[in-house]
Amino acid sequence: MPGPARPPVLLGVSLKMYFGHHETLNWARRIAALAAGHPAVTSGAARLFVLPSFPALVPAAGILAPYGVALGAQDIATEDTGPYTGEVGGPALKEIGCHYAEVGHAERRRLYGEGDTVVAAKTAAALRNRLTPVLCVGERDRGTPGEAAARTVAEAARLLDGLDGTVVLAYEPQWAIGAPEPASAEHIAAVCGALRTWLDDRPRHAGSAVIYGGSAGPGLLTRLAGSADGLFLGRFAHDPANVGAILDEIRSPAPAAVA
Repeated sequence: MPGPARPPVLLGVSLKMYFGHHETLNWARRIAALAAGHPAVTSGAARLFVLPSFPALVPAAGILAPYGVALGAQDIATEDTGPYTGEVGGPALKEIGCHYAEVGHAERRRLYGEGDTVVAAKTAAALRNRLTPVLCVGERDRGTPGEAAARTVAEAARLLDGLDGTVVLAYEPQWAIGAPEPASAEHIAAVCGALRTWLDDRPRHAGSAVIYGGSAGPGLLTRLAGSADGLFLGRFAHDPANVGAILDEIRSPAPAAVA
């Protein structure tokens, strides 16, 4: 008898601040066309979400939503409304069609001093506004896969303490960001597998996913052998053809085990 159906592979893209407004919308049109015709998306084997800059959220929603591509914000305020100049609250993000909100990215921690208290508050803000937080976790210093798994699971537990709801844990080892040599598939698989096991033991986070963000390209999903539920892409996805190449991999036969 066939085994249980595998959940869809989740592919997310953060555009950060690389594109201008019209460039963002032109890119979104190409992603929409890809989603409209690619078997991995139309069959439900893959789900896509995109995090553009704030000004592009409303027009991008009109371009992407008809083709099943979900929208999200790259940040969210800790508070919902009030005298917080320059912030964007969860209710407004939900109102304009967002499904996701990214929190805890290493850049915001490093550049804007966002510590665990702020990251946890932003995660809570997303959840209470029925947005799925894309919660970035990952060890700062390089160590063994076992050490990395223990540290990252502890970080996720700390940030989600007392919170209920579906989350996306985006594993991004901080030491590998911009490094000449990215984390190995074995390292990524060990940490993502540990995060997946931790989530599976917590019914309060039913439906959650673990994705890997870092130096990702075609072939990585195969090498991860199902230990991650998807990928979180950055500059690699600036060319929509690269997104298509990963979607091609998703409709391929089931991945082999990590070598």
